[in-house]
Amino acid sequence: MDAINRCKVDEWKTDIEQSVDFYNSWFLSFAPSTFRNARKSACHKVDEVFELTDNGSNLTKALLAMAPQMLPVLRQMTCPPIARDRLAGLSKLPASTVKSFEDTERKPYRSSCRMLSAAEKIVPVLLNLLDVDLLPWLAKGHKSSPTREQRARAALVIADRLCGAYSDPIIRNAQESRQLDAISKFLLAKGYVKAHPMSFAELNPGEFAFHLNINVVNGDGDSRVNIPVDVAIQPKDAKKGRLPIMIEAKSAGDFANVNKRRKEEAQKITQLRRTYGNRVSFVLFLCGYFDTGYLGYEAAEGIDWVWEHRISDMRKLGL
Repeated sequence: MDAINRCKVDEWKTDIEQSVDFYNSWFLSFAPSTFRNARKSACHKVDEVFELTDNGSNLTKALLAMAPQMLPVLRQMTCPPIARDRLAGLSKLPASTVKSFEDTERKPYRSSCRMLSAAEKIVPVLLNLLDVDLLPWLAKGHKSSPTREQRARAALVIADRLCGAYSDPIIRNAQESRQLDAISKFLLAKGYVKAHPMSFAELNPGEFAFHLNINVVNGDGDSRVNIPVDVAIQPKDAKKGRLPIMIEAKSAGDFANVNKRRKEEAQKITQLRRTYGNRVSFVLFLCGYFDTGYLGYEAAEGIDWVWEHRISDMRKLGL
């Protein structure tokens, strides 16, 4: 495969400017609606917690153990809103234990002794830190229920806090959806078919898949691990079982973070080459704030890229 953009150093500055403009245009157009939808979902979660806990007045260890999906909302009902790791420290629990509450499926289930024991340490911390300015009906000595206005106002504030705490993941998910959708439309227009294989060996010529695991030799040279790739494409003229073209979708809203994470792609291609040889086809799909420092680093590693603002360059992948 011929070089796409990594050797065109004279064009990098122009492409960076166009990529930043493309990202900013998307953010201004879609971020507000994305957050509005996220806030609606967050409001629904807050309402669920209010229903389960009788507006916060009946929070018990048994209830939290039975419905651990409440914890992200409960953390936003404190003053100040408390981070997961800080809650672990105050509760004298391992961070992994607190994380396990928030990673459970969103449905009640039979509480285990372990969950109940952890909830016994978490609930007193939450109750001690409740934001009684926001939730005045939970202040000591207060016995009445909240008014409809108080409840609605508190729910909206807590939902906004919840969205703020998860703002980066919300944007990342929206970015990934946009990028994968753009790649999918490009491939479908060229006659490719989306597939859902368990491994790249099952990917037929003319098919592509999202979030496919590729088995590689680990750094120790003995064990093997699976590494995920965002897009795997088997060209129409390829033989089934051949290592597909792999694309990593990358979108960034500032220059600082990309340079902190630029080694991730280099590590991934090193593992792929160690396992499958130097003819590995691994390309980045970039949108946003990727400066010359980032591009130079990736180019030195032999990694090429396609800009989202010029997706037509994907034709150069031999598709």
